[in-house]
This record gives sequence, structure tokens and C-alpha cells, in this order.
Amino acid sequence: MPEPVASAEPPAPAGAPVILGNVPGSFPRSVLAERHPALIRKVRDAFPYGPEQRRALDALLKNSAEGVIEPLGEPARDRERWETWGGREYFGRPWFDVPFLWSESYFYRQLLDAVGYFDPGPWQGIDPFRPFKLAELDTPEADEELAALDGLAGRPVAEQEEALLLGSLWGNRADLGFRLAAAGDETAADSQLVANEGEMLRSLFAGGTLCVVADNSGRELVPDLLLIDHLLRGRRVERAVLHVKPYPYYVSDATTADVIDALRRLTAAPGAAGASGHRLWSAMTDGRLTVRAHPFSCAPLPYADMPDDLRRDFAEADVTLMKGDLNYRRLVGDRRYPATTPFATVTAYFPGPVAALRTLKSDVVVGLAPRTETALVAAEDQRWRTGGTHALIQVRC
Repeated sequence: MPEPVASAEPPAPAGAPVILGNVPGSFPRSVLAERHPALIRKVRDAFPYGPEQRRALDALLKNSAEGVIEPLGEPARDRERWETWGGREYFGRPWFDVPFLWSESYFYRQLLDAVGYFDPGPWQGIDPFRPFKLAELDTPEADEELAALDGLAGRPVAEQEEALLLGSLWGNRADLGFRLAAAGDETAADSQLVANEGEMLRSLFAGGTLCVVADNSGRELVPDLLLIDHLLRGRRVERAVLHVKPYPYYVSDATTADVIDALRRLTAAPGAAGASGHRLWSAMTDGRLTVRAHPFSCAPLPYADMPDDLRRDFAEADVTLMKGDLNYRRLVGDRRYPATTPFATVTAYFPGPVAALRTLKSDVVVGLAPRTETALVAAEDQRWRTGGTHALIQVRC
């Protein structure tokens, strides 16, 4: 499969430099310097790894904090792919001095190497994040969120769709979306949306093909599946394609195994949630719901650099729904845009109608009205960009 060639210095829109991790006090630096070391320790404690894996994790801990980015080992099947994706330019440089999207993505690839995920042996294919993913599905909060579907089922179809869209937007805060819509009170939800083009998005559900590029697993994937079920059941779309990661990534990003876990959780639930799970299971078996795991889903690059075969997939869809923060960064580019940069401008390359459903958990944001940005900055300085307390629905037809 042809792969895009990453450019060391891609052409930058005026006033929108690529985000790096070397700015003291910045969000990217805190991820590289604090979040990644904490994750290594958490993974190390979650499994009874042997001495070889533990030494490798300790080495990654030290290297990612103090060392330089190193190539994958010779046996790695994707060594050449990562070199093409930018490694030739970035190997030998400190983790903090290369594009944040690249260093963050490569960290997760190196973490899989450390635990032997790709190597023949007893740890091959063992997801190091699986305990955390499964724990999310087995909580009282998850039970409450699924039970809320029973009350939603009696509401008008348009209200159900709006509630399920909010549930998909907010992920593991899905219960908020269900309950607000059921009560007919959208004020609280609207106040947290920095951009809301949900009505335009719903107008694109017109009986064709929907692509959903998934974000997280567990309690964030379940609402995505419930939305897909609603759209298929009501013939709002005829077919859905769910893009997931081909291997574990960014702690909780969804893989095919996570989709199956979510479906099993739904089918085991009582009431409307269980019925939805069984419909989704049938939709997968008859082809109305298809799961795909393209290698580029784990690329440290923007979707502007997507390969031709993936571009064709998106071009054939009536609308592509990009879920979550990482997909947003890849959709618009991981750059320090002025927040009022038009969403349509930075997504003009995309080969079909595209929408973003995203809670804000990183610095990147575009498409805001000037008055919205002014109010947010006045109230919270720049904390609104990264705290996960605000969200957006943006569409480019």
C-alpha cells in the first residue's frame, strides 16, 4: 500500500505553527513529561510482565524523559512505514523538539514494543491497556447510562436522535445527553458547546453511507454504537462503516476487540440497550455495519496526508463523522491556529462531507465565533481548550 511521505517542514498557514512539546508550562510538555511516565508505571503494574518487558519499560521511561527518539528495531514489520511517516527526519532528536502529534504517537508505538505486543511469544497481541478499557464497561455509571435508554425510547424520534448525538459527543458523559434531551432542557448542554452545527449534521443523514472514525473504547464507544443503531434502524443511513485502530493506541482508542467487548456489553444488558446490541450484532453479520482498521489510523500525521485508498473510502461516504480529540487534531492539523480560523478552510482537502464531534482536550481549535472565543478567554483564560469541559459539533458539507 502506498504511504504518504511526511515533510519535515510542511507549509504552514499564516499564524499557525506546528505544535511542539518543548514550551515550558504548555499542555503538550505536560503530556510528554508527566502523563507518559505515569502511564508507563501504570502499565508496568497492570500485568505480571517478566524481567525483559520490565527492563524495556524502564528504558522507555528514561529515554522518553531524557533521551532522543530512536528507530524501531530491525525486526519491526512497520519500521519502514514509520521512517516514511517522518522518522528519517525526527530520529536522533529529543522527544520534546519534534511535532507533538508525532512524538505522542510514536511513544505509544514504542510502548507496544516494550511489552512485546508485536513479537512472537506469550505477550504477543496482549493489549496493555485492556484492563483499563474493560473496567470502564463494568461500572454502576455504565449501567445507569444504558438504563437511560429505556426512558428515551418513548420520546419522539427527532428527540431520540438529538440525545444520542449528544451522547456520542460527550462520550462517558453520555448520561447527561440522554437525560437532558429526555427532559427537554438543552440549556446546560448548549452552554458547554463552543460550536454547535448539530442540525446541519443531522440533515446529512439522508439514507446513504455513514463513516464513523471512532475515538475511545469502553463507555465512549458504546454511545457511538447506539447512534449508529438508531440511524440504521430508522433508515437515516443505509450502511455504516466504523473505522477503528489496527492495534492499541493512545491508551483507550478503540480496536476491533474493543468493538466486540462493547457489543457484548450491550447484548447482555436488559431493555432497550440489549435490543440495540442485538440489532448491531445482526447489522455486522449482514454487512450493514462494517468495521475497518486501516494502518493510517495510527499514523502520526494529519488526514491531509492520507493514502489514496483511504481517501476513496471517505469519498464514497455521504458523511464522515470524526470522533474525539485526536481525530480532530489530525483532521484540521495539529497547529496553533487562531481559534476563529474557518473549519471549512482547514478541512477543504477532505474528499467528502465531514463532521467533527469532539470534547476539547488539547490546544487545537478552529471555527469559533469571535465573541465565543472572547467570552471563553475572559472566563477561563486558555483552560477551556484542554479541560474536557467544552465540546463542539462542526460540519463541512
